[in-house]
Amino acid sequence: MLGRTVPNVTLKTRVRDESVEGPNPYRWQDVQTGDLFAGKRVVVFSLPGAFTPTCSTEQCPAFERSYDDFKAVGVDDVYCISVNDAFVMFQWGKQLGLNHVKLLPDGSGDFTRRMGMLIKKNHLGFGDRSWRYAMVVEDGKIVAWFEEPGINDNGDDEDPYGETQPEPVLEWLKAHPAG
Repeated sequence: MLGRTVPNVTLKTRVRDESVEGPNPYRWQDVQTGDLFAGKRVVVFSLPGAFTPTCSTEQCPAFERSYDDFKAVGVDDVYCISVNDAFVMFQWGKQLGLNHVKLLPDGSGDFTRRMGMLIKKNHLGFGDRSWRYAMVVEDGKIVAWFEEPGINDNGDDEDPYGETQPEPVLEWLKAHPAG
């Protein structure tokens, strides 16, 4: 993955728009992943799904708690991408009380598939989901890669979470200051 350009795919997002009447003042907005990562140093982490145990109680909250540490080492944004739709990601972010981590809905799995991280979680009834990974992206190029061991489609794992915790990513960033 190192040195690759992140895929430029369209994510279907919802943005608040006060000109939209009614109790749900949001409109659809397409976001290009290439635009999100252009000209910035960002941390991206991916996880199997919103509202799932490890993702909700450990991984996403840990990145939220570490946000100031990421900013201190020159990171512009921290993104969480998951194969979930915009509505699910919005409600999950509200439930978690996120203020800093930006949630990216990859509802069709296009980004995740192009990253080579789309797996089947049929053993849990989830369908296609992301394997857990994290990366540092500088101006659209992957400069650091973190992946949980044992990627598979069969559920032959205990949903590992270690390599993609914020700490290894922060250690790499501290050892490789922004240029």
